[in-house]
Amino acid sequence: AWHIHKNFISYCLLVFLQSPPGHTFSLELNTTGQLPARHFRVRVVLECLCSRKQLLGDILCFLHDSDNRLPRDENSNLLHTLCTCSYLDVEKVTSWVQLMVQSAWLLLPQSRYCQLTVLPSSKSCKFQLTTTSKMNICMEMMFAVQQGSSTVVLSRQ
Repeated sequence: AWHIHKNFISYCLLVFLQSPPGHTFSLELNTTGQLPARHFRVRVVLECLCSRKQLLGDILCFLHDSDNRLPRDENSNLLHTLCTCSYLDVEKVTSWVQLMVQSAWLLLPQSRYCQLTVLPSSKSCKFQLTTTSKMNICMEMMFAVQQGSSTVVLSRQ
């Protein structure tokens, strides 16, 4: 979605998160087997990649490889960085994405002409770009996970 005002443009983007290799997202269903209307959780589960390892030999299985070839540094671990107790944590995801965008922005040539400001929000990423001509561009990134035909917007948790 987007809106244009006099010196103000706003965008709202829905960003679908995909689990990295070796992990899957699992939407927790209620006792009736349906997605709850509110207070749902997205569990991050390790998946077995042994068959792919046997066929292609290009990946390690996080679930079954016991040797020291897998990274064990907690700072690089998906479960530590983006999750709380094996569940995707929208506040951690938001914080991580904000840091990545801020770091990447400094490397872009546009950073000389636009100032990036991170706006306060714990459930979505909000940024404001201010150009040298005082044009303001606001962007909100909301995160979602899709499983089959179900889509869960994390920003609405």
